[in-house]
Amino acid sequence: MARGATLEMRFLPQRRRNQFSSALGGIGIIVAAVLLTATSRSLGADSTAPNPPPGMAVTVAKSKSACFSDMLVVMGDVVPRSEILVRPDREGLQLTEILVKAGDSVSSGQVLAHLAAPNGQQGSAIPIGAPVGGIILAAPTVVGEMASARGEPLFRIIAEGDLELSAEVPAKQASRLSAGQVAKVKVAGMDESPGRVRLVSTTVDPTTQLGQVHISLEHNPLLRVGAFARATIGVGQSCGVAIPLSALLFGTEGPVVQVIRDNRIETRRVAVGLFAQSDVEIRQGLAEGDMIVVRAGAFLRDGDRVRPVVVGE
Repeated sequence: MARGATLEMRFLPQRRRNQFSSALGGIGIIVAAVLLTATSRSLGADSTAPNPPPGMAVTVAKSKSACFSDMLVVMGDVVPRSEILVRPDREGLQLTEILVKAGDSVSSGQVLAHLAAPNGQQGSAIPIGAPVGGIILAAPTVVGEMASARGEPLFRIIAEGDLELSAEVPAKQASRLSAGQVAKVKVAGMDESPGRVRLVSTTVDPTTQLGQVHISLEHNPLLRVGAFARATIGVGQSCGVAIPLSALLFGTEGPVVQVIRDNRIETRRVAVGLFAQSDVEIRQGLAEGDMIVVRAGAFLRDGDRVRPVVVGE
């Protein structure tokens, strides 16, 4: 067909051939214009295409500088700082009068009881006085009992009413304690009160490997000998980078923190130090001002694109 059409054109008059060529040229121009328009629209569509999604929104915060108190917790019982035992000077005497009872406060030299020879034997009453002032911890309750200079004491006195916490501490930790360190003491059934390390034992039980620490307590009429107590002792301070505890993860290789760099997740191994309420000290792996994921989770991986949302915004 194409060849026939060509042959036929050869025999067309010159005028008709010019008209035919003009028609073909016009069709070509129209086709080119259509293609150009389609291409322009395609290119315009690409240039105005929406950006890829920015990623998952995560709550972030900057690591900050803070100081942490190094605390040591010990537990034990409330005991008298100094306990005085009161006995008669000689044997063969009987209680004839008791003047005080357990819990009473007494002064030095105050008469506590009277003794006398038993069975109506001749002799004047012999007073028993308090060698020191303090609080009566134990006292006899029955008149007529025999008093002994070698047996159980008649009275036990808490000298000056001073009580303290006697606690046991592992030998490894005992070396961190020293007299004068400040403590916070919580006695069962009472509010927390201040205390201070008075004495640290220089010996350790060879069987338990525990040493003794004595912590002075404030005077409080509610304190009772034998009550269980716990003391938190400040043994030092460390300052460094702090992050929320919720930002810390524990992987197979140890603790890690998820950091935001260029809106992508970067997981870093860190060295953990002290803890304080809701914060944790980071000794290695982070610098002050690093942007970290506040609530880290296993659903985030290295390289994930995220959208940081600063705490409080």
